Amino acid sequence: MDRRYKHLDSEARGVIFAEHRRGSSLRQIGRLRGRHASTIGRELVRGGGPTGYDPQVARQAHHVARRRCGRRRNLVPDAAFYLWVRDRLIHWRRSPEQIAARLRRMHPDDPRQRVSHEAIYAAIYAQPKGGLKTLMIEALRQAKATRGRRRTTLAVSAMVPETLRIVHRPEDIEARLVPGHWEGDLIKGAFNRSAVGTVVERKTRYLILSKMTGCTASAALEGFTRQMKRLPTALRRSMTYDRGSEMACHPDLARRLKIDIWFCDPHAPWQRGSNENTNGLLRQFFPKGTNLSGLSQTALNDVARLMNDRPRITLGWNTPAEAMAEERAAFRSTVALET
Repeated sequence: MDRRYKHLDSEARGVIFAEHRRGSSLRQIGRLRGRHASTIGRELVRGGGPTGYDPQVARQAHHVARRRCGRRRNLVPDAAFYLWVRDRLIHWRRSPEQIAARLRRMHPDDPRQRVSHEAIYAAIYAQPKGGLKTLMIEALRQAKATRGRRRTTLAVSAMVPETLRIVHRPEDIEARLVPGHWEGDLIKGAFNRSAVGTVVERKTRYLILSKMTGCTASAALEGFTRQMKRLPTALRRSMTYDRGSEMACHPDLARRLKIDIWFCDPHAPWQRGSNENTNGLLRQFFPKGTNLSGLSQTALNDVARLMNDRPRITLGWNTPAEAMAEERAAFRSTVALET
């Protein structure tokens, strides 16, 4: 007997009809077609009618059952659940994976209120061409129809003292055990004539954006100083940067912020991976070729707030804002106990 299951076809139903009329048993019919007797029995029940077994009735009943089987889609266009997911994607700028993880946390016992991130991607690309599909694709991190890595551009290398190379950086920074260690860089605008400063805290992934008056070393010094001065001293321990020429004033920056500054090796952007990843996500808000000089600090703060309110898998699906709030609360309680 063939162990691979196949649905009954018209020929098999014809044999069942003839043999059943002849009075053959279920086992006899099953042996003729290489089927189990229970399969023949279910088929006779499915095709039962006023005059006995009818192959046409059985075939129609089979098609109806096939349409009912399978997992129902949760993301049905224009349904309330679909609109909820779409709004988180377009207006809240959350990724499909973040949306799916938040739904699992919100509805742990209700599969109807959950959806996988792959299902969200499938729903996006299943949209017919038009404005809505364009908006949904633009809401994705890389804003392109196919998923893949974006090529990065290497910055100009600057002279770095041997003592400040990342190889000499303390191991506790690498382990992300305590907050206050940051990774920094510039996102540059059209023709490299404008820029926005980005710093990301290694443990909490908390983001700070700084308005820059240009791409020069003096602009970076003023921009980073202005924004990072707002942090408590305990949350300004170190900054890891690449070898861009905008950090030529790094001794002044270290002195103003009372912070240690470390530099990555040449052509090694992964050594400040949290910042590199965040800069890729920020291109969703600041596309390449955009003039960034007109952005106000208030507008940059709004973008940073959106980023810091996104749940992250590396934080157990907490947000960077929640993680930073916990670190600040722990710091305040420690200070209160010491005093």
